[in-house]
Amino acid sequence: MSERRYLMCPPTYFDVVYSINPWMDPGKPVDAELAMLQWQRIRDTYRELGHQVELIDPLPGMPDMVFAANGATVVDGRVVVARFRYAEREPESAAYLDWFAARGWQVQQAPYPNEGEGDHLLVGGLLLAGSGFRSDVRSQAHSAAFLDRPIIGLELVDDRYYHLDTALSVLGPQLVMYYPAAFSPYSRAVLRELFPDALLATEEDAESFGLNAVSDGRHVIMPVGADHLVAQLRERGFEVTSLDVSELLMAGGGVKCCTLELRGAP
Repeated sequence: MSERRYLMCPPTYFDVVYSINPWMDPGKPVDAELAMLQWQRIRDTYRELGHQVELIDPLPGMPDMVFAANGATVVDGRVVVARFRYAEREPESAAYLDWFAARGWQVQQAPYPNEGEGDHLLVGGLLLAGSGFRSDVRSQAHSAAFLDRPIIGLELVDDRYYHLDTALSVLGPQLVMYYPAAFSPYSRAVLRELFPDALLATEEDAESFGLNAVSDGRHVIMPVGADHLVAQLRERGFEVTSLDVSELLMAGGGVKCCTLELRGAP
C-alpha cells in the first residue's frame, strides 16, 4: 500500500434541487448537517489510513460539487478537467481549471462531455472509459492522447449506473469489481477478457452503491449494504470499511464520487 493523495470538496451547499439521474428526487428533503458528517467521515478515514486530503472550495449554487471525482482525471501530473453533460453542473469546470492551474498542474479541458473520474478509471497503466449517459465517446481519444495512456471504452446501459464509477471499482493494478448487468454485452466480454479474476457484484451490491468505492490496494472504503462484495473482498485479503452515506446517495453519489485521486505532481 502506498500513500495516496485525494481532492475533496465539502458539501457546504449540498442539496437535491434538480434531477439529472434516477436517484435524485427534489421532493425529498436532504439533511445537510448529516451529509456534512458523512462526508467528514470519508475524509477522516483517508487521513487515518495515512493518505493526504486536499480541498477545493465549494461554490454557492453548485450542490453536486461535493462529488469531486467528476471534476477531472489526473495522471502523472496531467489533468483533463471535466466538461459536464448538464448545464446545472457546468460552472464547476471553471473552479477545477482554476484550482489545478493555480498549483502548476498541466491542464486541459475535455473538448466533449467528459465527467472526470466518474467515467475514467485508471487500472495499472490502462484507462477504462465509460460512456452512454454522461461522457461522450468522442472524448476518449483526447484523454488517451493527453494523459498518454491506452484507453478501453465501456458502454453503460442502465441509467441507474450512469457513471462508470457506480458500476466498477478499481481494487489494484490488475483487479477490479463490477456489476455485469450495467454494461452492454460487448463491454461485459471485454471485462471478462481483461479481468478474469474480477469480483462480481450482485444487484443488491450495486443498488447500495457498493461499487462506488475507493481502494488503496489494501483497504477498501465503501458504502454500507454491499454484503456480498464485502465477503468477497475479505476473502481476497482486503480490509473493508463500510460507511453510511445515505444523504449523499440521495443525489446518486457515494464514497468514490466524493474522491478525486491526485496522481503525480504539478
